[in-house]
Amino acid sequence: MPITVLEPTKQLEGLYTVLRDRETERAQFIFFADRIIRLLVEKGLDMLPVTPKTVITPTGAEYQGVEFQGHICGVSIIRAGESMEQGLRACCRSVRIGKILIQRNEETAKPHLYYEKLPTDIADRYVFLLDPMLATGGSALMAIDVLMKRGVPPERIIFLNLIASPEGLDNFNRLHPKVHIVTGKIDSNLDDKAYIYPGLGDFGDRYYST
Repeated sequence: MPITVLEPTKQLEGLYTVLRDRETERAQFIFFADRIIRLLVEKGLDMLPVTPKTVITPTGAEYQGVEFQGHICGVSIIRAGESMEQGLRACCRSVRIGKILIQRNEETAKPHLYYEKLPTDIADRYVFLLDPMLATGGSALMAIDVLMKRGVPPERIIFLNLIASPEGLDNFNRLHPKVHIVTGKIDSNLDDKAYIYPGLGDFGDRYYST
């Protein structure tokens, strides 16, 4: 299974330290989370196919560059995934965004699909699946099943998340090994409530202050 982890620079470690701190206020949490989301989007965009393209610069020189191939769209898993939409739009101004609502049963930790609204031509696009946390992977795996039923090949799905658990990655490797995962951190484990440890708490609650 293709997994890409952001380079562990001092700058990135500083960003995660702010997010993990339970004393961090909402405005700060949003600001630093958005910075990491932008890095994840840029890394995901770097995985899209390109073809050679020659342009002429303002000085009249010929420049051998590249041009991206294939259309993309974002699909956010409501609600926390919606926090990543602006980061995608900041890099791709006219990108189309679909939404999938999957909620986890707090007792069984299993997901349930409630709602989906996706671009009609999604089967012809590369899909950036957006959800900040990969815990058990149940919600994201169900979302991928939805995308595949709509004709999206798994190798054209790029799942972006800020933190992943080893258990969630194992589930992806077992069920959808062709999906590319781009994450900022791989944490230690899941606790007895299926939350990522050490983690940063409930991302959606902290981002939206609910």
